[in-house]
Amino acid sequence: MVWASAVAVVHALAVGLMLTGALVALRRPRVLLVHAPVSAAILAVHLAGAPCPLTELELALRARAGAPPYDGGFLGHHLFAPLGLEVTSPAVQAGIYAAALVPNAVGYGLLAVRAVRGGRRARLTP
Repeated sequence: MVWASAVAVVHALAVGLMLTGALVALRRPRVLLVHAPVSAAILAVHLAGAPCPLTELELALRARAGAPPYDGGFLGHHLFAPLGLEVTSPAVQAGIYAAALVPNAVGYGLLAVRAVRGGRRARLTP
């Protein structure tokens, strides 16, 4: 069960990075080297409708340890179920999309503005 818990921690860190990485990159631009591929992988899995590999690994490790499996995916089990929310409800789905989209749009938007302004200053300065 220790390995399943370790995978759950890594999974939580990946979700946290995906949600906050673009904003953290405003102070630490090198975070983008990890954030962009992690976010792209999460988006690709989601758009493909495929099961999350980290959830699958955690469930396999839980089964090997004799722990019961869970339904509803990682967020459904570890975040929404304890709050009494159903991960498949339209309101929760809208909240998930907003929580993923808004900070990334703001972060990458500000990074783009910074890059354009920085590039313009560099060309105008002799």
